[in-house]
Amino acid sequence: MDISKRIAELKKEPGFTEHVGMVLVHNGVVRAWSRADGSTVGRIVVTVDQDKAEAIRQEIEARPGIFRAVVEARSGEYMPGDDLLFLIVAGDIRENVKPALADLLDRVKAEAVSKQELSA
Repeated sequence: MDISKRIAELKKEPGFTEHVGMVLVHNGVVRAWSRADGSTVGRIVVTVDQDKAEAIRQEIEARPGIFRAVVEARSGEYMPGDDLLFLIVAGDIRENVKPALADLLDRVKAEAVSKQELSA
């Protein structure tokens, strides 16, 4: 996803200027080390349940103050530094948008994404 392009598209949607005062973005990338034990990660294999990710996205977007939630989660084999997960949450005020992004991130990672870290 081209984040700048996607945000520009959101800004053209009817109602954006009336309802959005904050846009938050998450760009998840592959780490070269394991969160579990710090060991070196040479590549990872990721599987995404796209239907579950979409259901979560819809739940977050339905929250008060949230104009739009966007999820792009990638399945496949990736190397350290590769982009894996893009999230955008646009909404009215930070008290609504910050927790929405945090919940979207935590839920997508826990409920829709599985990964296997492999050594080099």
